[in-house]
Amino acid sequence: MVQAYILIQTEVGRARDVAAAIKDVSGVVRVDAVTGPYDVVVLTEAHTVDELGKMIVSKVQMVPGITRTLTCSVVRL
Repeated sequence: MVQAYILIQTEVGRARDVAAAIKDVSGVVRVDAVTGPYDVVVLTEAHTVDELGKMIVSKVQMVPGITRTLTCSVVRL
């Protein structure tokens, strides 16, 4: 299983809408609205890196109100 955190910047006032829309995406484990340079942090998981990438590009980044994402892969040290 591959996991990644997606750090999301949204349009002003859209963090709640974005978080609500993303929580229903298959592969999303957790969604949190946060303070700081990002507005929403999402923990995702998939069977492969390719599957994870496809989910991020075709589902998460398509949510209205998102202006930028940064994906951080989870590593096991």
